[in-house]
Amino acid sequence: MAKPKVEKIVLTTTLYRLRKYDACQDRYYHLVSKLGPNWGDKDPINLLDILKHNGIFDCLWAFCAVVKHPGGERVMHLMAADFAEAVLPIYEKEYPNDNRPRKAIEAARQYANGETSEEQRDAASSAAKSAACDAVLASAWTASDVAWAAKSAARATVRDAAWSAREAAMYSAKASQAKASQAKIIRKYLGR
Repeated sequence: MAKPKVEKIVLTTTLYRLRKYDACQDRYYHLVSKLGPNWGDKDPINLLDILKHNGIFDCLWAFCAVVKHPGGERVMHLMAADFAEAVLPIYEKEYPNDNRPRKAIEAARQYANGETSEEQRDAASSAAKSAACDAVLASAWTASDVAWAAKSAARATVRDAAWSAREAAMYSAKASQAKASQAKIIRKYLGR
């Protein structure tokens, strides 16, 4: 089945929302200095501008302060799935016969595209969470992070999926690749 085309949308936040969600002061003031002195408290800030001025970690954090936007939830589901899928080979190398994280990622995409119910998505998320717990019990920390990323993807928690994927990549000595991959995914959906 062909993947539906995703329209690029603009996800924004504001200085007010960043403060409301307790943005780190030094990173907040760094962004303010880049935006300029005339930037208003409620003026929209494109997440791509945060990526440009503050980097991937601040951009990922800012997803918690995004202003509701038509199509935004769908895009965030799809981004979360892409973040988790980028590190899925790490899990599948460790657990080649366990498809729970892969199924959670698939459920995230299907839910975003209106092809599955919330209950089915939740079941896949729960299964990925169980996979993460099983990996922790086996001291397979990197695999656990991948499964957590898949669980978060199914729940459309973009920031959590990205952070778990980043952790998995760091433990597998691919941190710089993860940062570049995550920035590429953000641009894929939000790019200008």
